[in-house]
Amino acid sequence: MLLHIADVLDAEQIRHLRAALDEADWIDGRETVGAQGARVKRNQQLPDASPVRRQLGDLVVAALARHPMYHAATLPHRTLPPRFNRYEGGGHYGSHVDGAVMALPDGEQLRSDISCTLFLSDPDDYDGGELIISDLYGEHEVKLAAGDLIVYPSSSLHRVQPVTRGARLAAFFWVQSLIRDDNQRRLLFELDTSIQCLTQSGADADAVLQLTGVYHNLLRQWAQT
Repeated sequence: MLLHIADVLDAEQIRHLRAALDEADWIDGRETVGAQGARVKRNQQLPDASPVRRQLGDLVVAALARHPMYHAATLPHRTLPPRFNRYEGGGHYGSHVDGAVMALPDGEQLRSDISCTLFLSDPDDYDGGELIISDLYGEHEVKLAAGDLIVYPSSSLHRVQPVTRGARLAAFFWVQSLIRDDNQRRLLFELDTSIQCLTQSGADADAVLQLTGVYHNLLRQWAQT
């Protein structure tokens, strides 16, 4: 499921993150990937051990915790703490698939079911930098407003186009969902969204209750913990 989630961060939060990132120390992004990724990756990242990365990552995680659509779409079980990158001066990331298993700070392992990119630069501030995601239906070009999030299956082939003017700043992270299968996760999201719409429209309460039971029983049947 490819989903655009708007307004994860407000204008004040974006200004705070941007100011901190402008003063941060960046490293070559190739230091954070394996040999295959390093061949196609040309960007900058905050070091994993950076206190700025931890502080800003906590801010992003707190914002996500307050966003009901994010939770409905991802049903998160484990989340890799957000990282931050910058593309400028022709920086790009060629076609790749994200690693299937990643190490969490506590030494546990995370299976990457969902990839997330949170845009921190307004589209008018830079040229290029589109996130291109490929699936069975073709290629999807993503370039969102600052504060907006895109979520998509980590199994997708994707790339970031060269940035030819300005700088593209973003946070990115991965989620291990309670629901491993993307199609099942999409069905649950659509069912949850329909239940919320029916509730708000004043639909028959018994019917809404029955649908809510179906949702939770499917979640109970499919969830992996």
